[in-house]
Amino acid sequence: MAARVQVERELKSDAFGRVELLGDSETGERRIRRVAAGGGVPGSGIVARVLLRREARALRALAALPGVPTLCSEEAWGRAPSLDGSAPPTEQVLVRSFVAGTPLHLAEVLPEDFFELLEQLVRSVHAEGICHNDLHKEQNVMVAADGRPALIDFQLASCHTERGRSFETRCRDDLRHVHKHLRRYTRDGRGPALHGSAGARPGPRLPRSRTAQLWRRTGKPLYNLVTRGLLGTRDGEQRRDSSGPWPSWSAPLGPIGPGGTGEFGSAGSSAGSDHDREH
Repeated sequence: MAARVQVERELKSDAFGRVELLGDSETGERRIRRVAAGGGVPGSGIVARVLLRREARALRALAALPGVPTLCSEEAWGRAPSLDGSAPPTEQVLVRSFVAGTPLHLAEVLPEDFFELLEQLVRSVHAEGICHNDLHKEQNVMVAADGRPALIDFQLASCHTERGRSFETRCRDDLRHVHKHLRRYTRDGRGPALHGSAGARPGPRLPRSRTAQLWRRTGKPLYNLVTRGLLGTRDGEQRRDSSGPWPSWSAPLGPIGPGGTGEFGSAGSSAGSDHDREH
């Protein structure tokens, strides 16, 4: 099988390594491989491997949850040579399923209840003790082939065995970003005429947590200085332009499963691509 598995393309490369799209020439299966090789900055490889382990731990905890990638353990996918001919060391590799679909910022059609389903998915992640912590990026929200939401890129995810204040704060920040996307995609007449279960509107804006406020005032400027000024990258820039085009809306899909569709605006209960752009 090893010879059948090849890297089709490199989807992303940054200071922490690269993300590759792999394919099996015989079965047509695809996988995503993250290689935590680091970059030219001293210590970047160590940080990259820490993030790799965080993602692996989160995906293992979410293995049975629809809408989230699954880890792949077959050795052939991890051993396949990269485009430069080198085989990445095992400790630098994470292989997961390929999510066929379109990133939110490139989607042309959304079901009317997309953001309601997205909140339901995020709450299901929280119910397993996992917080995504990177949902402000539209490219981390996928519109799957059936129109339902999926989540990718769990590098910054946190796993919580105790449901204390830190967990609740992170849950609230995840949901705040979901609500922010909803508002952006439906304000000024962009959204559908909302009615019934597909018409759940967000309640009052969820305030930023103290951690989020501190990051915005201190950590984010430093992060931007390093990534944009020193490394010449702009992480998180994949965002739909405010001038559009904005997606059209299709009929609502209905809830994912038992438990209803949830209601926007409440954070308390959170405790309890065919375009090859997936990364």
